[in-house]
Amino acid sequence: MKQESAARMTIRDVAASTGLSIATVSRVLNGRDNVAAGTRERVLAAMADLGRNAPRRRAGSAAPRADNGVYVRCPYVLSDYFGLIVSAVIEALHARGMHAVVDAGESAWRHTDVLPTLVGWPQVRGAILVLPSETESELTRLRDLGFPFVIVDPQAAPPANIAAVSAANFAGARRLGAHLVELGHRRVGVLGGRPEWRVSGDRLAGYTAPLMGAGVFPSEELLRSTDDPTVEEGYRLAGELLDLPQPPTALVAFNDKMAVGALRAAAARGLRVPADLSVAGFDDIELSRVTDPALTTVRQPLNEMGRMAVSLLERMLNGGEIDALHVELATELVVRDSTGPAR
Repeated sequence: MKQESAARMTIRDVAASTGLSIATVSRVLNGRDNVAAGTRERVLAAMADLGRNAPRRRAGSAAPRADNGVYVRCPYVLSDYFGLIVSAVIEALHARGMHAVVDAGESAWRHTDVLPTLVGWPQVRGAILVLPSETESELTRLRDLGFPFVIVDPQAAPPANIAAVSAANFAGARRLGAHLVELGHRRVGVLGGRPEWRVSGDRLAGYTAPLMGAGVFPSEELLRSTDDPTVEEGYRLAGELLDLPQPPTALVAFNDKMAVGALRAAAARGLRVPADLSVAGFDDIELSRVTDPALTTVRQPLNEMGRMAVSLLERMLNGGEIDALHVELATELVVRDSTGPAR
């Protein structure tokens, strides 16, 4: 699929095309509520038409730096997970002569209507959206406006014609599940993330596939999930499973932070890891290497995810062909000291 970037349009261009005032167009671009639905659609349709009919410009041309930005949206705190992805994006953009306009954390949560306005931003030429909270229809509308963007770590399966980069979550979780099965574990508890996230479903399916191959089918009793995958939630949910009449012999967590919480829950109950309980995480952030014992986990290529997103966006801006719009990068099982034979 060939995707190209349109030259920047101005508010005056849109106003002239629609016959509306500059003030009205500005209210639409800024996501104001005091605009009639028909007027909003009229402005957005005109922006799409102008974008399709405008002359094309190649990335790396002699455009001023102020007009060579990329909007980077991450509606989450830039912790050791999201921070690594966003930092890699910024560095990769800089290496290509572009700069990032970053919108992250609480402020990004408030900017719920920002995507349709990006076409009118003179300082940005494309966008990289990290785990976007927008719906499929909102993302499709941005695509239909002719604005180039790439999703990193999508919440749901992205539409076929929208570029996305993610990690091979199912494959990584399956390798971890197979590792535990080989160690003799058959009663494995899962500390999951948000059920509606695609990644949560992929990892759960990966964990349970080797167990099912060994004749053990998933038990709802051993499944927990949370909207806030933190150390505290890992401690709470692990405690629920460890207090069952027949507790699990191993726990797999949505991320390394929840796994750290599971380690603390085990210690609070006098359980030895891995002699009494095996614990594993996902992501391989720095925290996983400094726990006692060090965490077995699945390494995600977080830096490479950011770099790959920039590479795809650059090709779109250059009008290049993209044969694979949905890219899954390989994960790696990292075995450390927190997993051992089932008791």
